[in-house]
Amino acid sequence: MAKERSKKYEHMRERIAYLAARLIAEDGIDDFSQAKRKAAQQIGAPDTHCLPNNGEIEKALRTFRSLYQHEEQPRVLAHLRQTALDLMKLLERFNPYLSGPVLTGTAGKYSEIDLQLYTGSVKDVEFFLIDRRIPYKSGEIRTGSGSIPVFFLEQDGIKANVAVYSETDLYSPSNARAKRSHVEALLSEEGT
Repeated sequence: MAKERSKKYEHMRERIAYLAARLIAEDGIDDFSQAKRKAAQQIGAPDTHCLPNNGEIEKALRTFRSLYQHEEQPRVLAHLRQTALDLMKLLERFNPYLSGPVLTGTAGKYSEIDLQLYTGSVKDVEFFLIDRRIPYKSGEIRTGSGSIPVFFLEQDGIKANVAVYSETDLYSPSNARAKRSHVEALLSEEGT
């Protein structure tokens, strides 16, 4: 009986993961938590104990894109990475790193570029944007350790979130991030 219940639980998690992946890929939902909740609601999942983790969603998203977007997604990803690289070159003096779906390869046509800058001054970044007449909006994102200032830019119709961290934050454990040289290597592997 417990074995059967465990199988149902795993099957439900898998269904939610794949439906969430479809919602991300086709509807442009960029928040994994929101996609999971919406997917669970659509299939009438009785409780939230069946929600898959982000790793399961990412795996399902890779599978979905390889099955249904195998021609479009590599071109979109290469374009996003090239735009990210252009922004990294522009912001080179602020020690930029790429993170998020554009780095991991799960990005699609609705994805935004996530850059992290490691610099001593948020104001220096803002003055840089003003001096070059680069339109932006400012805000902040909440993390477990507090608020991080962020600039929201748009380059060639693609949105970019540029979070500004202190130089010492670079040495803290973090999600995956990559320097400009790594992004250049990814693009050269893709033949761009």
